[in-house]
Parts: sequence; C-alpha cells; structure tokens
Amino acid sequence: MIDLHTHTTASDGTDPPGRLVEAACAAGLSAIAITDHDTFAGSDEAAPVAQAAGLRFLGGLELSTRILEETDPAARCAHILGYFPQGPSESFRLWLNTLRARRRERNERMAAKLQALGLEVTLAEAEAYGRNITGRPHFARVMREKGYVRTWEEAFDRYLGERGAAYVEREDPTATEGIRRIREAGGTASLAHTYRLGKKSPTEEETLLRRLVDAGLGAIEVWHSDHDAAHIQRYHDFATRYGLLMTGGSDYHGANKREIALGCSRQGPLNIPLSVFDDLCAAALNK
Repeated sequence: MIDLHTHTTASDGTDPPGRLVEAACAAGLSAIAITDHDTFAGSDEAAPVAQAAGLRFLGGLELSTRILEETDPAARCAHILGYFPQGPSESFRLWLNTLRARRRERNERMAAKLQALGLEVTLAEAEAYGRNITGRPHFARVMREKGYVRTWEEAFDRYLGERGAAYVEREDPTATEGIRRIREAGGTASLAHTYRLGKKSPTEEETLLRRLVDAGLGAIEVWHSDHDAAHIQRYHDFATRYGLLMTGGSDYHGANKREIALGCSRQGPLNIPLSVFDDLCAAALNK
C-alpha cells in the first residue's frame, strides 16, 4: 500500500515531515510522496528520514494553478501534483519563491477583509502556524481558536472559501504554465482530485482533461479520499484512454483532517498498488 498525496507542517498539515515518515512506516506503507503546497520544504526534510527507515520515497509538491476559462472562482482553481524522482531543477525552485511572494500579498488582503468584517485576525497570527507556507487553513485555525467559528468548515463556508465574505483570489499561474514548468523541471504533472473541479458531467470533465493533456499533463489522480468507486473507475478509464500515468493518495493533513488517515479514504484503505510508484519513477528515467 502506498500514499502519494500527503501534507506536512511545511504547508497546511500538522505532522512534521519526519513524523509523517514515522507514521507511514507504522501504518505499513511501502512508499510515500510528500506533496506540500507550492514548496519542496517537506520533501527535502523527509527524504533522508525515509531513506534511513527503508521507506521508498518520492519528492513532490501540489501546485496551485488557475483555469482562466472558468468564470466561477470555485471552478477556476486546479491543483497540479508534481512528482520528481530525481529532484526538481534549481530554476523551478527559484520560480516557486516568486509564488510565495504572491501568496503573502493575498494573505495580507485576506487579513484586511477579515478585520473589516470585525474579526481581529492578523497575518502574523496566521503565519505563526503557517511557518514556511501560510494559507487559508492557518487563518481558519486562528479564527477557531478565537471563537469566531466553531469548525474549519465553518471558517471556509462563511469567510475563506471561494464564496466566503473574506475570500481573495490568488494570482496563481495558469494550469498550462504549471504543467509546462513541472515538465521542464524534470517532473511528471498529475491532475489532483479531479472531482473537486466541480464539473457537472463526465463529458465536461473529459473536455477539460483533453485540454490539459494537450498542454502536457502526464498523469491523473485516480485514487483520492474524495473519490468513490465510480470516480475511481472513471478516472482509471480516462488514464487508459489518454495514455496517462495514474497516481493516488489520501490527501493526508494530520489533525486538520482527522477523518483521513495515511493510505486511506473516508471509506477505508485506498489499496493503491506499488506499481503506480514504480511507473512514476520509470517515466522520469525515460525523459
């Protein structure tokens, strides 16, 4: 069993990278990838720990991108997983630094909106939790601890989500640019949790997928904690039809998503075969 979609304290998870590796070993996983948002900090820290533990490891990240053709902000965001068996290029790492600057500007505007709504939440308070990468989950934690909301979900529904009162859209790269940069840096780009794109039908999903394949998409996340058996079969069929690699993972965030365990969905074990890991590694060697 493997898990190729996990998050640590380097972005919006609650487990430090080394502890996540220990938890993966304890859960009986044979391979993992750490895919923190827009940073390799978690992967970099975890890689030697995984090697020492004898756990097969894949460096990666989850890149936030935009689909400009979408008019609904809730459908505009597309997350692209990047997997780098041989590590990313230095130029890609430098490009990620520019995204961090944009993220901080967005956070400043979001904090100002919250304060205008009467919520005394500062960027500094969110950054105390966010450390390397601060995002909306860290604002939600501050809001919950101050009693403005009762749950993480309420924070997003009322304030931080795409239809929330304090939402600020980020100036993310386009999905096409994100895919191109991952490929140029030596990685494989995989479309994350396709179901969350909110398409009304499999036909609409496939139309979008074809555009991303034309842009160089190399894989699709088949297994995910949001995907039921029907979704898994549909995305498996998509992968077969378009010659894509398949990826999968729990989208583990530790205590921020208590209902999701490593290697599992809400319904139970994902049972992702080790061959998925092997195929990603082989694809990198063949580039």
